[in-house]
Amino acid sequence: MPEADAPTKNDKKSDKEFYVDVPQESRSFFLKGSNAHDWGMNNRLARIFNPQSGKTVMLAFDHGYFQGPTTGLERVDITILPLCPYADALMLTRGILRSVIPPAFTNAVVMRASGGPSILKELSNEQIACSMEDAVRMNVSAVAVQVFIGGEFETQSVANMTRLVDQGNRHGIPVLAVTAVGKDMARDAKYMRLASRICAELGAAFVKTYYVPEGFETVTASCPVPIVIAGGKKLPELEALRMARDAVAQGAAGVDMGRNIFQAEAPVAMIQAVRKVVHENMSPEHAFDFYQSAKKQPRKR
Repeated sequence: MPEADAPTKNDKKSDKEFYVDVPQESRSFFLKGSNAHDWGMNNRLARIFNPQSGKTVMLAFDHGYFQGPTTGLERVDITILPLCPYADALMLTRGILRSVIPPAFTNAVVMRASGGPSILKELSNEQIACSMEDAVRMNVSAVAVQVFIGGEFETQSVANMTRLVDQGNRHGIPVLAVTAVGKDMARDAKYMRLASRICAELGAAFVKTYYVPEGFETVTASCPVPIVIAGGKKLPELEALRMARDAVAQGAAGVDMGRNIFQAEAPVAMIQAVRKVVHENMSPEHAFDFYQSAKKQPRKR
């Protein structure tokens, strides 16, 4: 048994230092809206979001859960694995995580937890497709769920999210709510404010939504938790970098890009350029120059 820390006649005042004149500091967590989370949940969020920049570059390649082998994702082991070291977090399905991603990968994982319909059916008719126990088993940093505000099965998708939030709170795993534009809603700031705010109000730890050129700062200002933007359709590389920069400048906490990275002419160079914009505040033009130079380097597999 170790000896108790009891005073003895040989103790001297100088033997120990208690810093009695230095109060213990209570630090707030660096992500907005996250101070009330448990330690484990914030630790997971700190794996996704860089504590120095407060931002994240997520790599989304979960498209196959409803689209099948999307262009650029026909062979995830060949096209995506070279990009993984440059992503703060991977956005993927549990099937790809188990079958392709090496367990030695130590960056964050955000795992898709909803699904059901394919592109041949009504997409909003999703169900929870992964238990929180399996998410814990796979040591993920967060789970993601699609929320179809304005869609035919809006209430069902919101209920999927709230059920996952309850389970995530129980296990210390954050939930990312991914806003899907309902077919009767315009893709504008008014819709993004509505969808993002509903997700945050009902417990999502962070929200993924689309960038809109007009009024996006009102979307981020009215959402009490961090917002990351979806990359959306494939854009020319400079345009994609400008979109990332504009989103961050208007309050986004990062990007979750897929096609604008893995469908780029030089995907490894592109994800590095996106990192320059998001984490280093590099201008899109300078980041594009970096991209042009980096894509000339021989590709390593």
